[in-house]
Amino acid sequence: MEKATFGAGCFWHVEEEFRSLSGVLSTAVGYCGGTTESPSYGEVCSQLTGHAEVVEVTFDPGVVSYAWLLQHFWSCHDPTQLNRQGPDHGTNYRSVVFCHSAEQRQT
Repeated sequence: MEKATFGAGCFWHVEEEFRSLSGVLSTAVGYCGGTTESPSYGEVCSQLTGHAEVVEVTFDPGVVSYAWLLQHFWSCHDPTQLNRQGPDHGTNYRSVVFCHSAEQRQT
């Protein structure tokens, strides 16, 4: 099993985009990329911690590739909108990919 972490606006929407895909075993929402450990929702919304709302996707690479998940990520939101998706705006809603390996970074 492998993990992939994506931010593309409100994490509930992003989680819904990935949860039912073939090869996805589980999803978990949270915050990533900031300066404090275990921030609260209020701290993240203050936009002072640098965190993004993200979904961590656990997947079976024998069923679905990281490249395919990445392609799905790019197609399920508008990455050209700076720090927003739909009605949600702020740096915590930015489009971002957090890599878990050198292979993911290369993809």
